[in-house]
Amino acid sequence: MLSGTLVRVKQVKGRVVPLYLPVDQTEWLEVAESLLMIFREGVGRTRLELEEEIDELVGEGLATLAHRGLAKVLEDRAEFEVVSDADPETIRRAVFDASAETRRSARAAGHRAPFRRDQVLSAVAERLAITTEQVEASLFADLKEENRLLRFEELDATKLIERYNVELARAVLLRATAIEIEIRREPPDRIRRLLRRLKFHRLLHRIVRAEEGVCSIHVDGPMSLFSATNKYGLQMALFLPALLQCSEFRLKAELRWGPKREPRTFQLDSSDRLVSHYDDPGSYVPAEIVAFVERLRQVAPDWEPSESTALVDLGGEATWVPDYRFVHKPSGIDVYVEILGFWKRSSVERLLRLLPVHGPARYVLFLSERLKVDEEVLDRLDGPVLRFKEIPNAVEFAAILAKFAKGVGEEVASVSPGS
Repeated sequence: MLSGTLVRVKQVKGRVVPLYLPVDQTEWLEVAESLLMIFREGVGRTRLELEEEIDELVGEGLATLAHRGLAKVLEDRAEFEVVSDADPETIRRAVFDASAETRRSARAAGHRAPFRRDQVLSAVAERLAITTEQVEASLFADLKEENRLLRFEELDATKLIERYNVELARAVLLRATAIEIEIRREPPDRIRRLLRRLKFHRLLHRIVRAEEGVCSIHVDGPMSLFSATNKYGLQMALFLPALLQCSEFRLKAELRWGPKREPRTFQLDSSDRLVSHYDDPGSYVPAEIVAFVERLRQVAPDWEPSESTALVDLGGEATWVPDYRFVHKPSGIDVYVEILGFWKRSSVERLLRLLPVHGPARYVLFLSERLKVDEEVLDRLDGPVLRFKEIPNAVEFAAILAKFAKGVGEEVASVSPGS
């Protein structure tokens, strides 16, 4: 992550605006490639040698902040190791002991001969049965600047600039006191992954608004705690690439900026085109589920299926994102559907426990026979549960949908115009 001294921003009317690098500009692509060559060819060299070469390429001054930021991204992708023929601490202890003994002996004998470093190193080498060169090379080998580059995680110049831009946004979010996130038209599995990321990073959050097609989340930042913690701020930074995988999002953060912690804002949305470096499994829908939906269109043409983006708050204990929403075209009523095929048993039982109390009026759960859950919990559900082995039964589901539609029709018929 970029340190505070490497953060390049400007302030415009109370907003902190990161100075992202253009990913398609020849000048910056050449800079990125030059820095990449230093690390590609630097395996076996010390950290100090790499830093000296970077200094020679980059130069000094504020104008080089972006260059040094790019180098910092590369350094974070590099693995260094201590290369030494002997334990540096053992060598240092032996050299210091030998030096002290040499001085004591000289004082006791009344000699005023100059101290001979080479003689001390030779004596230590003889005592430890290694060469003088090995003693000298190992003496400070564990210092950071003497660590040697072991390996480097490769990427190209464009990816380096993209990663730098993400790190710049991350560094700004470390100063956040509150963050509002709005996500639009994302498939349910991606929203579930995003919520899991929030929980995994232990970020304090709540759903502040949930409507069809929109997911709005409030996240407390590290600066909102009693004391800002680097650990919590790091978790926020680690979460950002997961948000960047969404195709349409908007983020607004309240900041405390600068030495005086003055109030500022930071905005980020999908139009900034920051690119996540997380692996994206995409929105995978099994072929059997696709076949089930297509079959349902045939047997229940009055119902229109679509992927659901609704978030259902289950009493603050969990948030449910159903797989599908089926809308009855003549009446407009909807039914939410969840296909429980690969869930953890504990997650399924929690969902089954909370749905009757906090769930929507109409829902249907398809439960795989692979999942062994408590039958007593199933009996307490308000909505129907359909078991399936390989693929849900579209005809059985169509019959349930027909009952929902009939029930609404009977309710309407029972209400007289004058009531």
